[in-house]
Amino acid sequence: MAKLFTKGRIALLIILAVLIIDQIIKIWVKTHMYWHESIRITDWFYIYFTENNGMAFGLEIIGKLFLTSFRIIAVGVIAWCLYRFIKHGLKTGFIICVSLILTGALGNIIDCVFYGILFNESTHSQIATFLPEAGGYAPMLYGKVVDMFYFPIIDTYWPEWMPFVGGEHFIFFSPIFNFADAAISCGIIALLLFYSKYLNESYHVLKKKS
Repeated sequence: MAKLFTKGRIALLIILAVLIIDQIIKIWVKTHMYWHESIRITDWFYIYFTENNGMAFGLEIIGKLFLTSFRIIAVGVIAWCLYRFIKHGLKTGFIICVSLILTGALGNIIDCVFYGILFNESTHSQIATFLPEAGGYAPMLYGKVVDMFYFPIIDTYWPEWMPFVGGEHFIFFSPIFNFADAAISCGIIALLLFYSKYLNESYHVLKKKS
C-alpha cells in the first residue's frame, strides 16, 4: 500500500483531480450561463459567471500577454521545484501543498492559452459554444479566465457617521474566483500554517545539484 501511494503518485493524483474538476466547472459555466448571470445557492453563496484578463480573484494589473507568459514560466519553475521536493523525500503534506499551488496555476493557464480559440464570446445575450464555426473570441494566449464562485458573506452599508466611507455599500467577501484560485489559496495557507518550518529545508533542497 505504501508503494502504491508514493509521494510522486499522490502529487500526480492531486494534479489530475484538481485540474479535471476545475475544467469541468469552468466549461459547464461557460457553455450554460450568460456573462454576469447569477445563480443563487444561498444568501451568501452565488454562482456568478464572469471572466477576467488578470490575476487571481479578478485583479488586473499588468498586460495580458506578459501575464500569460509569466504564468507559464512560473508553472514550469513550480513543477521543477515539486520534482526536486519529491526526489529528496520532503514531507507528504508539503508535497500536497505545492501540488495544489502548481495545479491551480496550471488550471488558469489553460483558460488563458486555449479558451480564446475554443469558445466564442460570452455576452449578456449569448451563451458561448465549444469550437464555434466562426472561430473563437481571441488568439491563443489571449483567453480570459473563467470565474464563478461569489461569497457576499456580509452585504451592508457603512454607518453614516463613519468618515470617508459613511453610507457607502460594503460587501465582504467581494472577489469572484474559481476552483483553481481556491487550490492556490489553500495550498499557500496550509503551507504557511503547517509547513513554514520546512521552507528553509526546501530551499536547501533546491540548491543541491542532484
